[in-house]
Amino acid sequence: MTERGTVERWQEGRTTFQRIYDVLVGTQSFVAASGFAERADCSEAGARAALEQLAEMGIADRHDGRPVTYRRNDSYFEWKRIETLARDHDVDTLRERVDDLIAEDESFQARYGVPTPDAVSTADLAVDDHEELHARWESLSEWRTVRRDIRILRRAIDRAESRVGDGVQA
Repeated sequence: MTERGTVERWQEGRTTFQRIYDVLVGTQSFVAASGFAERADCSEAGARAALEQLAEMGIADRHDGRPVTYRRNDSYFEWKRIETLARDHDVDTLRERVDDLIAEDESFQARYGVPTPDAVSTADLAVDDHEELHARWESLSEWRTVRRDIRILRRAIDRAESRVGDGVQA
């Protein structure tokens, strides 16, 4: 199917607000309403109205300027992930996943001989060894993801335990 056909199907099944939300989810840097309108295939006024509502809801960050710009609020999406994990998984499952990730973190520490990914130096790599440099950056990115996931899962465990304490889950 053509790209235009895909956009038409997207428009049929989604409101302007939903399309702006979809675009916002992938937007990490500040973008003007016109940029959202172009990506969501809607009017700039429609995009601005949806973005203002999303900012009021705490889902989008708004930066006042000329023009006003918006991006996703990473804190909101992290909170949403924590809530989903706490709702959809029992505490024991979450703890098992944390234990697996801690073992992975310890493996990274042993591999690089440092306690954190930020302590790893790339200065010892030859500048012309692009493949090794790329592999190291990928590995360090994975390590950072492991550490982020440990933090999020620990918060999800706290949230799941508080839900049990409140009688929300059995």
